[in-house]
Amino acid sequence: MRPPRTRGAFIFTTQGTPMKLRILVLATATLLAAPALSFAQDNADDRWSGTGELGLAIAKGNTDSQTLVGKLGAKRTQGLWTYSAGAGFLQGESDDVESAYRYEAFGSAARDLNAKSYIVGGLRTERDHYASYEYQSVASGSYGYRAVDREATKLTFEVGAGYRWSKLQGLRVHENGVIGRGMMDFKHQFNDNVAFYDNLLVESGKDNTFARNDVGVMVKMTDALALKAGVETRYNTDVLPGIKNTDTLTTVNVVYGF
Repeated sequence: MRPPRTRGAFIFTTQGTPMKLRILVLATATLLAAPALSFAQDNADDRWSGTGELGLAIAKGNTDSQTLVGKLGAKRTQGLWTYSAGAGFLQGESDDVESAYRYEAFGSAARDLNAKSYIVGGLRTERDHYASYEYQSVASGSYGYRAVDREATKLTFEVGAGYRWSKLQGLRVHENGVIGRGMMDFKHQFNDNVAFYDNLLVESGKDNTFARNDVGVMVKMTDALALKAGVETRYNTDVLPGIKNTDTLTTVNVVYGF
C-alpha cells in the first residue's frame, strides 16, 4: 500500500476540480505565460527568449486515462551574465483517479569567464506526489565548459557541488546533505527545421543519487511553432518498498517559441 501523501500548497489550486477543468486551467496558464514574458521585454535589446510547450495524451476503452504535460523555459543574456528560469508539470488520471502529479521549477545565473568557460549558480526544486521523494530541492554552484560551440552543434558540460533538501513520501524522514552535481547538454541542428537534443543531469549524495535524462527530436513547423517528441527518464538509487527506481515518460508536445 502506498504511504499517505502530504499535499503541497500548489495542489490546493486544482484539487477536487474535474480533470477536464484542470487541463483547461493549466493549458491556458502555460500558453499565456510565454507571450507574456516576450511582451514584457519586447523593447529591450537583451529580452527574454525561450519556449513554452504542452502535450496531452488521452486513452479511451477498457481504461480511460488522461495525461497533461507542460513546460516553460526562458533565458536572458546581459553582457557577461546569462539568466535562466523555468517550470514544468505532469498531471495524470486513470479511470477518474489521480495517478500522477509532479511539478518543478528552476533558476540560474551564469557568468562567462571566457569564450569557452563560465561559472553558474542555481536553484532547482521538484515535488512529486507518487514518487519515493515527496520533494527534492537543490542549491548548487558549478563550473561550465563549452566543449563544442558551433552553429549546428553545441555540447556543454558542468561539474560542481551543492546542498540538497529532500523528504521521503509520507514519512517524517528528511535526507539533507552535500551533493556532487554534473550536467551534459547536447544539441545538433540537422537543418533549419529538425534538431536533436539530449540533456543529462546527475545529483549524487550519500543518501541518494538522482539522474534525469531528456532526449528527443524537435521539428519546426512555423517560425513560432514546433513539434517535439522526447523520452524523459528519471532514476533514484534510494526508493521506498514497492516503488521502482526508474520512471520513463514519452511525450509529443506542441512547442511555442518566443
